[in-house]
Amino acid sequence: MGLDLFSVNGLNTLLHRTYQEEQNMPKCIVPLPPGASGPRYLSGNEAAAEGALAAGCRFYAGYPITPSSEIMEALARDLPRAGGHFMQMEDEIASISAVVGASWTGVKSMTATSGPGLSLMQECLGYAAFTETPLVVIDVQRAGPCTGQATKVGAGDIMAVKWGSHGDYQVLAFSPWSVEEMFTLTVEAFNWSERLRVPAFVLAEEATGHLRERVDLPAQVELYGRDYRPGEPPFGTEERDGVPSMPRFGQGENLMVTGSTHDSRGFRKVEDPLVHDRLVRRLNEKVLSRAGRICRYESCYLENAELIVVAYGFTARAALKAVKIARTKGLPAGLLRPITIWPFDRALFAGHAGEGRRFLVPEMNLGQVADLVRSAAGGRRVDSLTQVNGETIEPAAILAAIEEAF
Repeated sequence: MGLDLFSVNGLNTLLHRTYQEEQNMPKCIVPLPPGASGPRYLSGNEAAAEGALAAGCRFYAGYPITPSSEIMEALARDLPRAGGHFMQMEDEIASISAVVGASWTGVKSMTATSGPGLSLMQECLGYAAFTETPLVVIDVQRAGPCTGQATKVGAGDIMAVKWGSHGDYQVLAFSPWSVEEMFTLTVEAFNWSERLRVPAFVLAEEATGHLRERVDLPAQVELYGRDYRPGEPPFGTEERDGVPSMPRFGQGENLMVTGSTHDSRGFRKVEDPLVHDRLVRRLNEKVLSRAGRICRYESCYLENAELIVVAYGFTARAALKAVKIARTKGLPAGLLRPITIWPFDRALFAGHAGEGRRFLVPEMNLGQVADLVRSAAGGRRVDSLTQVNGETIEPAAILAAIEEAF
């Protein structure tokens, strides 16, 4: 794939808006507009839209798809009020392509989708990873495969967001379990995407997207912008832990943006094995070397736990209740909730795989994260509780699995 320069320059004319404080500072504190902060009663999808606006997103291209459409509807209404631009595209392929183009004009850009739309985006997501294009995708998962149960819940996109495109590359993915985290993790996804020049996902589920809760939105957020250093190559550096300078179109740099193997200036080097090897390794290492800072988790009752329930996203809410009930029955269970799914924190599970401990992983798929935990658990027993009927996993089901384990 290539990036049509006429289209990009057209977007530059349409979208260009300078955020000098974000371009020239590693971070800045930005207050939310009047009325945006404080107590709110929102759905998860509405909170994600609020988080995108707070993060400085000023371009959205998308195609409506259940159960993420409320994000698109909110931003169609609110982005123009914030000085941004909204575009409904003809499909998800066009949507992600427009997001890539807008990002290269210097605008923080995003889209939202669900499983079938994510499938259509995969080639361009690989292009974004290879061209080091920062962007955010909010994937509100539903029961699949294919069209599946369009209005039902699922968590089957865990592997798709990481391995959906071909080749070796890294992405970021965060798993919210509440309306508040739909806001905070959207901001975090934008921050890490901009800092590392990688695609970032908010990997929600239908139940979280449509959940309504009271949230207290902050008065201000800490934002990170791109690190533009004039004259430095935009596609290669051994300095600054492998994250190159990122100019934008119209800034005076001679930019070449290609999905083919390229050197540090963007020129094609498809016949050079050393250039390709160095490029692919750097793209991966710039994320993996920061895994300790990117990866986040929460834990409850792990001090003397013999069984650790590993749960993420909406299922973690049911898992926490099940663990609390198990404790009242004298069963030493604990909860470990990964918030960052990609990069996967193998050290986290290796560190908790103590003598006599075992793991239980409930999830709304056929064991996608359970397999990851097995690979990191040092031979400890890992049981998988799976459910793919389009319904959320109830605390009673997790409690029964805990009781059976003991």
